Amino acid sequence: MSKLFVIPTPIGNLKDITYRAIEILKSVDLILAEDTRTSSKLLNHYEIDVKTESFHMHNEHKKLDGIVKKILNGDEVAIISDAGTPGISDPGFLLVRACIQNEINIECLPGATAFVPALVNSGFPTDRFSFEGFLPVKKGRTKRLKELSISKKTMVFYESPHRVLKTLKDFGAYFSMANKISVSRELTKIYEETFRGTVEEALIHFEKNKPKGEFVIVLSTN
Repeated sequence: MSKLFVIPTPIGNLKDITYRAIEILKSVDLILAEDTRTSSKLLNHYEIDVKTESFHMHNEHKKLDGIVKKILNGDEVAIISDAGTPGISDPGFLLVRACIQNEINIECLPGATAFVPALVNSGFPTDRFSFEGFLPVKKGRTKRLKELSISKKTMVFYESPHRVLKTLKDFGAYFSMANKISVSRELTKIYEETFRGTVEEALIHFEKNKPKGEFVIVLSTN
């Protein structure tokens, strides 16, 4: 039976992938990749010789109907992102929704997602938390921060290196410079690092040490 497989991929260390994920990637008819050049490193490493096709935020609307038709015609398709689980701050949501609407079977494998190790590693309460992904860059940013400022949950954010300082300053303004924070970067990679302290201390640290790599920021509201 035709099916869509949602396959998490390593967020840094190529060993962080399941045996079942590799087996499925080797067996499907087509692999949808956020960036085929990036994914080729993983696929080549595990000798996965399957046709790949780009599927990302700039072309997913245009390609959606065609992919659904392929699955309905009997193809088994897997979707992967550059790192982590498709649909979590990455392409995947639209395709999953379209498959549900067309009564296509979907199998989502468990696996790597950057916010989980960052959250656990923070030492903050994990019984109630919210994953906020990337904050809006401009439009809607102030509104979102105001909404979040009244939350009592631990919050997890993704951030790019060139916006880390701005985000920390915004946290100081909308929450407090005294709020506890855990900032992880380059998770599972050689230069993995986690800074723990207050928002103010984190801001001082990253003003002295230029932010590099991919960041996960965990903010405590307690």
